[in-house]
Amino acid sequence: MRSSGQDIGPPARHPKGARANILLSSVFGPFARDDEFGSRRINPMELYHNQVTRAQGAFSLRMFHRSFGLMLIHANVDAPCSLLDFPTLDRFIAELRRAPYDIVGISSIIPNLGKVVRMCELVRAHRPEATIVVGGHIANHPDAGERIDADHIVKGDGVRWFRRYLGQPEDVPVRHPLALSAFGARVMGVNVTQKPRDTAAILLPSVGCPMGCNFCATSAMFGGKGHFVNFFNSGAELFSLMRAAEEQMNVRSFFVMDENFLLHRKRALGLLELMKRHAKSWSLYVFSSARVLRAYTIEQLVELGISWVWLGLEGERSQYRKLRGVDTQELVRALRSHGIRVLGSTIIGLENHTNETMADVIAHAISHDVDFHQFMLYTPIAGTPLYEVHRRDGTLLDEDECPPADTHGQYRFSFRHPHIRHGEEIGHLLDAFRRDFETNGPSLARMFKTTLEGWLRYKDHRDPRIRTRLAAEVRQLRTTYAGALWAMKRWARRNPLVREKVAGILGAVYAEFGWTARLNANVLGPLLYMTSRREERRLAAGVTYEPATFYEKNRAAMALERFSGVRSGAREIRWVSP
Repeated sequence: MRSSGQDIGPPARHPKGARANILLSSVFGPFARDDEFGSRRINPMELYHNQVTRAQGAFSLRMFHRSFGLMLIHANVDAPCSLLDFPTLDRFIAELRRAPYDIVGISSIIPNLGKVVRMCELVRAHRPEATIVVGGHIANHPDAGERIDADHIVKGDGVRWFRRYLGQPEDVPVRHPLALSAFGARVMGVNVTQKPRDTAAILLPSVGCPMGCNFCATSAMFGGKGHFVNFFNSGAELFSLMRAAEEQMNVRSFFVMDENFLLHRKRALGLLELMKRHAKSWSLYVFSSARVLRAYTIEQLVELGISWVWLGLEGERSQYRKLRGVDTQELVRALRSHGIRVLGSTIIGLENHTNETMADVIAHAISHDVDFHQFMLYTPIAGTPLYEVHRRDGTLLDEDECPPADTHGQYRFSFRHPHIRHGEEIGHLLDAFRRDFETNGPSLARMFKTTLEGWLRYKDHRDPRIRTRLAAEVRQLRTTYAGALWAMKRWARRNPLVREKVAGILGAVYAEFGWTARLNANVLGPLLYMTSRREERRLAAGVTYEPATFYEKNRAAMALERFSGVRSGAREIRWVSP
């Protein structure tokens, strides 16, 4: 049966409760190609290469990230639950045929609407008795209930929804999955060996954002301005999770998936106090707004281990309150001078942007010289206040003009812009990526520069926690990173501006680390230059990359498998509680 729309209020309990057999799945691949289900070659399943280092060729960061929302639900249901992440279509069908699932949950973003529709058709065909639950950003689509043959379309907190649906207590502590933040890393034509010690673990303190920017789909999905869902309210809870991850996964850094982690000041400073008390020199990668960052001293940020921050720059003369009264260029310079790497995010196509002013808009953005720069088109995503404004004004494009598969912010507008004619935004977006790369050079080189500056400033600091953290972050500047800089300098010989910048960074590395860095640069540099050139040829020939498929079960599902005697080959998901 078709859902009549998004679920409102608590669902009726599933007849089997905690005995229901559950399959959770992300949408099927492949992704980085044009197909009949709505995938787009221009929209690969790679966050950095898609939205940040898109024009950087062989120097683009290539990596994938798990479906963390599904992993969180998976860890918090008591019923037998299997997780299929990034399946092929054939693998999804095989799993439906393999086991008698009572519930099939599918998570997706709006551009993958066509894939969700197809997956629901397959569930109805192979498991007609199963209940279909669809969630994620796709739940914001105004016609989701009519387009998708699902029994429940869930908007918001999936953990609480599933607990209600299965008859579990809702307010017990959330179990946190033990997982690394990325996999399948590749850069300069080389597959990066990702040892746990060198890869950040994921940390999910809360979802939603009370700042409520009008374009933010994540904020809208969890209640909009002033609303969010905290899974962990105190620094003590986070510290407990992080210490468990350190012990069980051998990690020392954490990618904090929280829209504005530092906004919760009491929790952040509580975590800092415990890190100091227990001598933890962890690195934290966080999202933050500019005004919230300014509410902390630079000493507090460094002591807390903030070594990377995703910062909304939005755009010159933007009207967002989170930027009011903040000189973002001065803020970026200050952060980088203390070893805090910055990923700045700029919007192309704000209401006041015109073709005539776009060159200045882009110039202002790239003048920040952040380590990484995300450029996104101003996009009214369904469910956001911005979408409602355009819907009310009649300026949204219909699906014949812009199908859901193209509403991802990296191709074209899904609305009629007051000053930029349809199609012109494509060139402006690509120009922003190209100009940033041609002016500031590879993001890798910028990141190396910031890391070195942090080390030079704090290598003799009185706090051994800070010295230990910076020593770990700078370690590869003596070896692999020195070789990468050598290769980048050689590559930039036709761009004097970038060549001079890279040469300056390499010279500073030589000055600090001496013959070790020189030897490694001269041995590894030519090799990395060669692999980079080979990668450029592969990319020019149309080579793309796809994520591996993950298949995991919780403890109840593993027990059910042992009882049935049918081995699936899945691994057991691990989790911790504060």
